[in-house]
Amino acid sequence: MTTRQMINIASASSLAVILGAYSFEFIGGFFPCKLCYWQRYPHFLIILMFPFIYFFPWRILIFVGTGSMLISTILAFYHVGVEQKYWPGPNSCMNPSIEGLTTDQLLDKIMSAPLVRCDEIVWDLIGISMAGWNALISFCLFLIWFYCYLKDKIE
Repeated sequence: MTTRQMINIASASSLAVILGAYSFEFIGGFFPCKLCYWQRYPHFLIILMFPFIYFFPWRILIFVGTGSMLISTILAFYHVGVEQKYWPGPNSCMNPSIEGLTTDQLLDKIMSAPLVRCDEIVWDLIGISMAGWNALISFCLFLIWFYCYLKDKIE
C-alpha cells in the first residue's frame, strides 16, 4: 500500500470518527462533555489539513497528522481514566457532592451545573466506552501516520 493510500485511509477514518460522534449526538441523543469536544479537535485538524497534503511539503503535514493523532489518543486515554475514576477530570466536568447544602445552595448548584459529566459512561460496546473506542482508533491512526512519516519515499 502506498503512503498516499494510507494517508487517504487515515484521513477518511478521522472523518468517520467525526461523523460517528455527530451521529451519536444528533441521532442518538448522547450529548458530549467537554472532554468529548476536546477529542474531536485533532480529527477536525486532519480533515482540514487533508486537501493541503497534495499541494505542500508532505513531511511537515504528515508530522502534523502524526502529532494530531497522538494528542487525540492522549486526550481519549485521559477521558477513559476520568470515566473509570482513576483521576479527576476538569472542574467544569465534575459535580461535587451535594450533602450538607441548603436548598438555595443546591438550586444555585443545579442552575450552574454542566449538562453532561465527563466521569459518567453514557454508552459502551463490549465494555468499552466511546472515549475508549476513540483511544483505540486514534492510536491506530497515530501508528499509520507515524509509519508514513518514517517512510523515506513518498509515493
